[in-house]
Amino acid sequence: MRRVLIAGCGDLGTGLGLQLVRDGVQVYGLRRSVENIPEPILPVAADLTRPETFGALPEGDLDAVCYIATPDGFNEAAYEQAYVVGLRNLLAHLDRQARLPDRLIFVSSTSVYGVTDGGWVNEDTGTVPGGFSGKRLLEAETLLRDSSINGIVVRFGGIYGPGRERLLRKVAAGEPVVAHPPQWTNRIHRDDAVGVLEHLLRLAGPQPLYLGVDSQPVPMHEVTDWIAEQLGLPSCPHEHGEAGGLRGSNKRCSNQRLLASGYQFRHPDFRSGYAELIRVWQSEQSN
Repeated sequence: MRRVLIAGCGDLGTGLGLQLVRDGVQVYGLRRSVENIPEPILPVAADLTRPETFGALPEGDLDAVCYIATPDGFNEAAYEQAYVVGLRNLLAHLDRQARLPDRLIFVSSTSVYGVTDGGWVNEDTGTVPGGFSGKRLLEAETLLRDSSINGIVVRFGGIYGPGRERLLRKVAAGEPVVAHPPQWTNRIHRDDAVGVLEHLLRLAGPQPLYLGVDSQPVPMHEVTDWIAEQLGLPSCPHEHGEAGGLRGSNKRCSNQRLLASGYQFRHPDFRSGYAELIRVWQSEQSN
């Protein structure tokens, strides 16, 4: 790879871009506001929902594109704009170029599955999302699949890591957690999410779809119990709840396809990732 565009250069995009730059790749980071894009990523001030701003996009051939959108809010209109409208606009722009990128990676979510009984899902499991977020993401995935570009979809689980300490704060506050029935969760450390994207950018002969989750699905109350133990706090109160959880999701995601492709996790389970995060968080809290 020589030239890569990261469309939506937030936390994940910046981490990916800096890693690619270290390997000699010219990286363009697209955002509406580019003040926080660090050198040597080349900033591109554009709005994916407004094609008239695309004049700022780099001229010439791109070898790859990563689409990592962030909605302005958790509502259907915001998801449609960020994922469906934005991706449609960018695909139309790329289709008018002299040469298509070799691949476009679209960051999606495991919310496209409608499983609520704790069952296992993989890339071949049918998608019947119950909420608007999964429906809009699935619509965007279909746009990419039907386009003329070589697309790769990564359905990430819950991303945690530096700057994503919400669960630590909830445990510290002693907020209740649903334990009956067990609420299965699937997560991935931010550094592994970046690593997965870089891996798939370089992978020869990638498949069109991967689940981006670590190797241990786990009930939420087991995660919060363990975090409380590490913090020296009582476990959060266990409650009864709905089978599908707050957002109608209760499943175990398999990462076997990703592992078979050769990716090696830095944090293969939540204990590995949260142990590091807890040390940093506790240090910050004591200062």
